[in-house]
Amino acid sequence: MKKPVILAVDDDPQVLSAVDRDLRSEFRRDYRVLRASSGAEALDIIKELNVRAEPLALVLADQRMPGMEGVELLEKVRAMFPSAKRVLLTAYADTEAAIRAINQAQLDYYLLKPWDPPQQLLYPTLHDLLAAWQATYKPRFQGVRVIGFQWSPLSHEVKDFLAGYMVPFEWLDVETNPEALNLLSSTGFTTANLPVIISEDGEAMAQPERGAIAAKLGLASHASSDLYDVVVVGAGPSGLAAAVYGASEGLKTLLIERNLPGGQAGTSSRIENYLGFPTGVSGSELTHRAWSQAVRLGTEFLAQEVTSMCVQGGYYKVLTLANGSEVRTKAVVLTLGVSYRTLDIPGIDQLNGAGVYYGAARTEARSCDQGDVYIVGGGNSAGQAAMYLAAYARQVYIVIRGANLAASMSAYLIEQIRQTPNIEILPFSEVKEVCGQERLEEIVLSIKGQREVRKLRALFVFIGAKPSTEWLDGTVLFDAKGFLLTGRDLVADPRYAAHWKHPREPYLLETCVPGVFASGDGRAGAMARVASAVGEGSMAIKFVHQYLDE
Repeated sequence: MKKPVILAVDDDPQVLSAVDRDLRSEFRRDYRVLRASSGAEALDIIKELNVRAEPLALVLADQRMPGMEGVELLEKVRAMFPSAKRVLLTAYADTEAAIRAINQAQLDYYLLKPWDPPQQLLYPTLHDLLAAWQATYKPRFQGVRVIGFQWSPLSHEVKDFLAGYMVPFEWLDVETNPEALNLLSSTGFTTANLPVIISEDGEAMAQPERGAIAAKLGLASHASSDLYDVVVVGAGPSGLAAAVYGASEGLKTLLIERNLPGGQAGTSSRIENYLGFPTGVSGSELTHRAWSQAVRLGTEFLAQEVTSMCVQGGYYKVLTLANGSEVRTKAVVLTLGVSYRTLDIPGIDQLNGAGVYYGAARTEARSCDQGDVYIVGGGNSAGQAAMYLAAYARQVYIVIRGANLAASMSAYLIEQIRQTPNIEILPFSEVKEVCGQERLEEIVLSIKGQREVRKLRALFVFIGAKPSTEWLDGTVLFDAKGFLLTGRDLVADPRYAAHWKHPREPYLLETCVPGVFASGDGRAGAMARVASAVGEGSMAIKFVHQYLDE
């Protein structure tokens, strides 16, 4: 915890030196004493304290200063630090003005100059004021702060990114939080620049791109080595498992992720059927544990996007990244996972991130307080989101095309939903349209063929899945839906003979390019479960070893 600040302000160098000396002598153990020679300089200091989230306990300001009188300065202090104690330093001739200022500007006290001896005329008063401040002081959040609009897609992206990397942050909505505009003005930005991120060191960034946020968090964007034993592309459960086992078994391992660690599983509010967690575990917690484990064992992590892959010299694989750099490796494990399909209905694109969310239940749940939310989809991710949102929303509706959830959701989730009074299933239903100007306001439903218009707080979409394999087109073989073909499925494909020229058959998880393996949900025939993805990622490293031994 940073020490609270006492600020002394006076344009007379001798007086300022004296008050600074006396304050340090008595209070430096518990407070940080700062000084300013003018009102303008004092305001610069106070703005910086505000941006850095440092506590301001007390300000002593001389009344007669050129450019800005003490009373005016203390009024400005009150706007930025309402709880800070404000003391006016004044001469005997200005006593009546000081008394009027106490009534008008709500100053806490005035002190006559000189105050010698300070043990009698200065310290007792200040001790009383500081004790009163300490009694009501609540420490401000120490960490990353985000200022933005609740219904801004850019604000949603920033919150989602920070939450995905398990970075604690304070969200300040300019429309509902009085402190937000005050803090924003201290940064020098305006509402036109939102969202604004303020890092723990006080640096403010307006509308930052993911790369800038990643760099501020210390995430690397360029590989540190010329050659790796194995590069894992994708940091979902399967990729994290591959990284853990690759690094732990002595392979020089690089893990590359373009979005957020955890993939779809990372957005799950609670996973209750994963081995070893009898009370369940959130996707973000499981992801953070696995990521920390992989890094601790020696995995290098890159927050980047891979745009293409080629084979060099018949052996080395070269991955080209979005920033133009290249990574060379002996083997590759593709753990690309899947992404949620988008709803193809009128109005949906304009409201994405402004009330319409794809797999973002944890990030936006608190904004749904006492409102109605709708979930589209009947899989486990939809069920987990419904249970989590039910703790915040007034009512949660699950929109499904079929008669019930039995065909697509685990039995334990169906039972939990049945026992939750504020979750309702809408069978034989579809969302036909979403409506709103700046934010989502209404949806048009078709319920058993009947059209209904309903107001809502948010719409969460968990429908189907498509593999994230577009960038590999022409390099490896897919099935008709775009999933990567491996092992026996590859051998059975009519295109196999034209693409596989190696003297042996492909290993179980190997693609049509020797030394390039696939695991997890992006692989054809994979079982869409976290445990299965983790198992395949671990298994892929076994085949990497066999390939490298060749």
